[in-house]
Amino acid sequence: MGRGMQTGLRESDQLPTPIFTPSTKAEAGHDLPMLQSEIESYIGHFGEPVRAAALALYTAAAAQARERGIIIADTKFEFGTIATPSGDLQLLLIDEALTPDSSRFWDATGYAPGGAQPSFDKQFVRDYLETVPGWNKQPPAPDLTPDIIQNTAAKYRDAYLRITGKPL
Repeated sequence: MGRGMQTGLRESDQLPTPIFTPSTKAEAGHDLPMLQSEIESYIGHFGEPVRAAALALYTAAAAQARERGIIIADTKFEFGTIATPSGDLQLLLIDEALTPDSSRFWDATGYAPGGAQPSFDKQFVRDYLETVPGWNKQPPAPDLTPDIIQNTAAKYRDAYLRITGKPL
């Protein structure tokens, strides 16, 4: 169970408040989780601003998406810094954010805690890859079938349309 998680949660239960679960890039494999104290030693005084920015971005995006029938179950943000003309460092949101590649988007109308949720994100591809016989999750990944590619693209377009109100 993750740090700060309450007991008794079922799969896909909504948490009472968003949580911040920082990580850093690993040399290979998955990102490595970090404690808030590790963040402070790693990025100094930017630790709290990163936490606050991540939670504020998620909260605002989740509220907007929910109004449009999408639950943002989780997401990741990547931050960096840039030197200003005065020489100070300014916090920046870098890389893509709030896309089906960096977030889990669920259909709010079909939301049913206690199991996996139908999604509008890359989980569809992950689920397919779990069914490919003989693949040991090591590169190279198996080719995706045209049907998987088309269905994934349709899910991404549907999420975009629902969230923005505009077709892609």
